[in-house]
Amino acid sequence: MNFLRRNRDEKQVQNDPVVGRRESMAAQQLDALPKGRWERSWPTIACGAGLFSDGYLNGVIGSVSTMLGLLYPVEYKNSPARSNVSSITFAGTVVGQLFFGWFSDHYSRKNALLISTLLLILFSILATASYGAGGSVYGLFSALTAWRFLLGIGIGGEYPAGSVACAESTGELKRGHRNRWFVMFTNVQIDFGFVVAAIVPMIVVLITTENHLGTAWRVCLGLGVIPPLSLLYLRIKLKEPEEFKRETMRDTRTPWWLVIKFYWFRLIVVSLIWFIYDFSSYSFGIYSSSWLLIILGSSYPLWVSFGWNTVINLFYIPGALLGAFVSDWIGPRYTLAFGVLAQGIVGFIMSGLYPILNTPKNVAGFVVIYGIFLSLGELGPGDNIGLVASKTSATAIRGQYYAIAAASGKIGAFVGTYIFPFIIDNAPGGPSGNRAGQDPFFVSSALCIFSAFLAFFFLPHIGQDTITDEDVRFRAYLEAHGYDTSAMGTKEYQMQSSSTVDTRLHENGLEPGYVKEV
Repeated sequence: MNFLRRNRDEKQVQNDPVVGRRESMAAQQLDALPKGRWERSWPTIACGAGLFSDGYLNGVIGSVSTMLGLLYPVEYKNSPARSNVSSITFAGTVVGQLFFGWFSDHYSRKNALLISTLLLILFSILATASYGAGGSVYGLFSALTAWRFLLGIGIGGEYPAGSVACAESTGELKRGHRNRWFVMFTNVQIDFGFVVAAIVPMIVVLITTENHLGTAWRVCLGLGVIPPLSLLYLRIKLKEPEEFKRETMRDTRTPWWLVIKFYWFRLIVVSLIWFIYDFSSYSFGIYSSSWLLIILGSSYPLWVSFGWNTVINLFYIPGALLGAFVSDWIGPRYTLAFGVLAQGIVGFIMSGLYPILNTPKNVAGFVVIYGIFLSLGELGPGDNIGLVASKTSATAIRGQYYAIAAASGKIGAFVGTYIFPFIIDNAPGGPSGNRAGQDPFFVSSALCIFSAFLAFFFLPHIGQDTITDEDVRFRAYLEAHGYDTSAMGTKEYQMQSSSTVDTRLHENGLEPGYVKEV
């Protein structure tokens, strides 16, 4: 079979002594950079931490949607805004991911980050100030939807620019710790954003009371301005990652056909896993407060529902933190596979027990089992799918490779936020029946098992030096197919370097090796 041939080719590449010596030399270059510990570490923080905004702004909209439904019970329920307000951000995120993926590869990682940060600040403010002409409620919904779409473009820039630059910066950190640093300042930030997005509405509603929900939802959205503002200075001070300066193709022709031949299969697998993960995780995150409101009933105050939603979101954190370390111990591939497999098993258990858990007296049991389900999702694909996407391609095309995979995930999230209400509303017994809670878990769990299969059998091994190693293999592949790699790297880097990688190899008695597609 084709995938078996590809696995054999990959092993052949990994065992090639010429390529192995080239990888070692490239890794030693990064280790030898005259930088202190903080100088190596802070770019990782500045690049990745912006994803907190993704978690907060996407998480808080679930509670905001609940408030809007209570404020405008007829208009909101019968308006497309009910789905659009929650899901339109994902459409904007896809646009942002694809654009900034291209921009970050062809121009600058730093400038892509700065532009996305400014977009987050601007459209967070505008979404908070949404207003319908003449006080029109439907105008308000339309304005909020439009600003949320444009906000999504800014969020999208954080993925290919922020995460990719974060991954490249970890190459300068201590071996054995690189994966956890990446995870801590990417996925853990998203999860922390979701937790804060659950806590904030509860506190705000307690302060304003349910008589002032019109103020409460605007405050919740307005607080989303703070995270990107706090990172703006650090991002202004950023420099381009060393890997980018050495490997970029921004000043030369990109051999797209060779790129496609080399990476098409791997990209499809990574994109499909990400699609499945976001299909479930974002949909569950957005609708969890609504499910709790159904379970608790209308007799409980709104802040109680938000409080239980906060407890649920706290389960993201232990899974994400544990997954960061496990990823360094056994590798991202196995961490992802075992984590999502365990999540699928718990999901099936959750589906079976839902009739018992779907009562106010058992809401604690619902929260615990549901929380374990979410925690395992973070330990597996949550922590590792971004890590896999950022480390399984060459630096020269990493922004676009990552953007396509991440955009596939957001498309999954976009689809999920439309499919889940349809599943719930059309379940036997109606949206308040047991099947309305069981069916989403059943669908999600089946997809988890499929993701585990894909990860275990089709993802490559990812080590501590995979980014550097992948660049060497990609260069060797291009050279074997007649592409001149001497023009790769920024002009500044080429001027500072006394020779290219191939010249250094020649001085050490090495010649470029032949590398097949993997």
